[in-house]
Amino acid sequence: MSEAVKPHLSSAHLLGLLRQMVRIRRFEAKCAELYQAEKIRGFLHLYDGEEAVAVGVEGQLRPEDSIVSTYREHGHALVRGLSMAAVMAEMLGKREGCSRGRGGSMHIFDVAARFYGGNAIVGGGLPLAVGLALATRMQRGPGISACFFGDGAVAEGEFHESMNLAALWGLPVLFVCENNLYAMGTALDRAQACTDLRGRAESYGMPALTVDGMNVVAVEAGAARAIAAIRSGGGPFFLECRTYRFRAHSMFDAQLYRERSEVEAWRARCPIRLLSGWLQDSGMAHAGQIAAIEAAVDSEIAEATAAAEAGEWEPVGDLARDVYAGGDRQ
Repeated sequence: MSEAVKPHLSSAHLLGLLRQMVRIRRFEAKCAELYQAEKIRGFLHLYDGEEAVAVGVEGQLRPEDSIVSTYREHGHALVRGLSMAAVMAEMLGKREGCSRGRGGSMHIFDVAARFYGGNAIVGGGLPLAVGLALATRMQRGPGISACFFGDGAVAEGEFHESMNLAALWGLPVLFVCENNLYAMGTALDRAQACTDLRGRAESYGMPALTVDGMNVVAVEAGAARAIAAIRSGGGPFFLECRTYRFRAHSMFDAQLYRERSEVEAWRARCPIRLLSGWLQDSGMAHAGQIAAIEAAVDSEIAEATAAAEAGEWEPVGDLARDVYAGGDRQ
């Protein structure tokens, strides 16, 4: 890897990565608490365990780049820079939310941040990302398009259509597969005859790379390499991050499809624990610095939650707004 795409592993940089992962983990723990208190309604899919992917990839993106996510997108949104208060207000369905309370957990959106949403449809973000990249190409813009999706999306038709068009037209798209081994409750090897996901991309003549999705430094290095290739005009790139979700698929999932011992084995490779331990063992940080990060994050979450709970509900009279494009048609 060239020096130009190697992450700078200073103590300050690594503590910044740790802070972002802690923000995601603790924000979602609060969301689970609010869900159980029936303050968050509908579906809730948590990112617990996969934080290194969002943090490692998005740190290499620029403001002019576009991001398309999945229904497990809270972490992606926070790392992209969306206000935690706005995301929490959206979770609670308040009008101060980033989608004015209409999207909820699965539809976080912010056009100013070029964060083009979570998507409730498995694989639904793939063609959107290709379309955004095509628009950038046609407008001669500087950005690239980054699309996050799970291993289950690889079995969908739009995955193959999107990969084919991106490769055929040489579009600037970063395809990030968050391979957590399960599509809802179905293990990868029980649903797909070929579990070599990287090979799917290579079959379209697309460069591809597999990284340890539990190691934020490895993800960051892989993302830097992939994004550098895209920006140099190399066309699309497929980045497979092998990761694992510690919690159930959603809050309604009884998790009868995997053994507790499997979950605990993966928990031993928790990305937050790995980085925190390495920082302290190497002498690049001490326990007090990490405790200070955790305290600051807890304070941020408390303020965001208080602001969201004090927010307003959208007036009933406004519910027909934005149903049609182009105004307030009833």
